Amino acid sequence: MSVFTIHHITKYEYDRPVKESMNEIKIFPYASNDQEVLQHDVNITDHPAVLIFEDYWGNKTGSFNLLSPHKEMVIESKLKIRTSTDPNQLFLIPSYTTDLFTIIDKDLHLLELARTAEIKSIDTMRGYVEKFSSATKPISEIVKDCCQFIFTEFTYIKGITNIETTVDEIVEHKSGVCQDFAHVMLELLRMIGIPARYVSGYICPNKNGMRGEGATHAWVEAYIPHYGWVGSDPTNNVWATNNHVKLAVGRDFNDCTPAKGTFKGPARQSLSVYVSVGYEDGQVFEEITDVQLQKQAGSEGAELIIDNFAGQQQQ
Repeated sequence: MSVFTIHHITKYEYDRPVKESMNEIKIFPYASNDQEVLQHDVNITDHPAVLIFEDYWGNKTGSFNLLSPHKEMVIESKLKIRTSTDPNQLFLIPSYTTDLFTIIDKDLHLLELARTAEIKSIDTMRGYVEKFSSATKPISEIVKDCCQFIFTEFTYIKGITNIETTVDEIVEHKSGVCQDFAHVMLELLRMIGIPARYVSGYICPNKNGMRGEGATHAWVEAYIPHYGWVGSDPTNNVWATNNHVKLAVGRDFNDCTPAKGTFKGPARQSLSVYVSVGYEDGQVFEEITDVQLQKQAGSEGAELIIDNFAGQQQQ
């Protein structure tokens, strides 16, 4: 077991007042047996009422509005959580892709999570699949080898991709960050017929050199018959353990975005994200990321409704 204290601040600033900001947040820990929330406080500018609901994928989600003019909005999460994921997962009953057919047909969620996207690099991706998959391999081994393939063949580089980078673009330059690697792994597993879902959260390895440490992080969960969902982190080539704190799951990043919404008014907006992780030994890891968002054009006083802050790319 591990206990982490995570402080996450998302700050939006505008060069002129905006109003009628409508927002959705997914910064609440995902409900599961291996995560116990010890304390969680969420503070938002002007203390709006937050409507809490469960979305289609089972994520705890908050919705709120800031109607009056404002030049700044801050969303602050203070979380203390205990994790207890088994670091040495054992798959006692081998499962093969043939076991999935009857299961998927009876479950709409699994059917959706096994559906592939239309991509131009399909031939390249099929070549990847042939390097780590076969009909005689158990699903757990396919997932493990897919994770290792991405870790080995793709280069971890910050700053060359963003939240809108496509799988085709990632495959073309074979580099990116955790969000990119998760999206590639999702498509590879789905091409084989394995249901897979995107996971948004944090990685808290206490400065042992793992990529994405302390920041918002992304990995993949694959569905294995007779076992359930199992997490795999292609950025670090490991099974998800009690160093991974899960916030949300979905088909891709868009289903798990920590914060998104709209506002009314022409303004240039900027985003900064601060994350600190406190460990049981007293060590603290901190990261601050500044993200320049697209400039919004419009005449003075124009009533524009603008898509706001699709979210910081997960590292």
